[in-house]
Amino acid sequence: MDETGGESYSSGLSESALSHDNEERYISRPVNHGPAMSDLKKRGHGSRSWIKIDKNGNSNTLTLDKATIMRRCSLPSRDLRLLDPKFIYPSTVLGREKAIMVNLEQIRCIITADEVILMNSLDGCDGQYRSELCNRLQKEKSDDLPFEFRALELALELTCTSLDTKVQELEMEICPVLDELASSISTLNLERVRRFKGHLLDLTQRVQKVRDEIEHLMDDDGDMAEMCLTEKKRRSDNYPPSNLHLQTPMSGNARLIAKSTPVSPEWSISGFHMLQRAFSTYGDSSKHDSLTDSSDNGEKIQPLEMLLEAYFIVIDKLSTICRRYEKLDSL
Repeated sequence: MDETGGESYSSGLSESALSHDNEERYISRPVNHGPAMSDLKKRGHGSRSWIKIDKNGNSNTLTLDKATIMRRCSLPSRDLRLLDPKFIYPSTVLGREKAIMVNLEQIRCIITADEVILMNSLDGCDGQYRSELCNRLQKEKSDDLPFEFRALELALELTCTSLDTKVQELEMEICPVLDELASSISTLNLERVRRFKGHLLDLTQRVQKVRDEIEHLMDDDGDMAEMCLTEKKRRSDNYPPSNLHLQTPMSGNARLIAKSTPVSPEWSISGFHMLQRAFSTYGDSSKHDSLTDSSDNGEKIQPLEMLLEAYFIVIDKLSTICRRYEKLDSL
């Protein structure tokens, strides 16, 4: 009995110790809850390879992270998603404080008053844009257009050329099929037309989006003025932020009056009238400056407006060609 009891007691201790040991191992084992939060925060903020093209057509490779690009070009984070090939966005052109964001078909870049920045990728369209822009900037240094307009013009030109080629190719394929269908309605001909219909619908939407984007810019003087980066930079250089107080209502005599010490009531009344006149003069000059700026904006955006109109005519023609085949929707 003693031996049996001893064995039972010893066995009980072993099971208890084993249970306790397993519990400690379970508690000490790290639990995998998926990607760490720090990794999630860092995702999308890593450095990437970029191509920078300056005004003289010189290009070089840069390694920059997202935050650096945002500071360099004064862009919000959401705008950089337009450049990411992992995301699919319709054609878009955005004017920002110091940059123009371009996402036209396969051409995605940031245009500033002094440089063009695009991702260093193997995409054929980006490569063509890069080589052609460098070539033009090196050969045509006396162009009257500001740098940002020349860079935007090339993006529009290559986009319209690419879409025009695709429309012509589709026309060459679809016209013989439609002719056959007109002479002989058969299951085979109908299937061939239906296959082309999907391609045509996709191409029509792409052409229409580029057309709508150009038309939207042409209809909004404010958007076009925002894209005049060279002019904005010139004005900023002429009126740096440190001198802005010289153009405020508290400048000149009004500023001296505001800083003066209390004086007699008689002087205060005359000083008050001086302050009123100062404000009144500033108000009149502000109205004049506003009208002058409005007139200047009209002159500054005219080259951009003419440029956009030229490519609007091209893309509108392509849109008209695509609409000729809307009857395919009924098949």
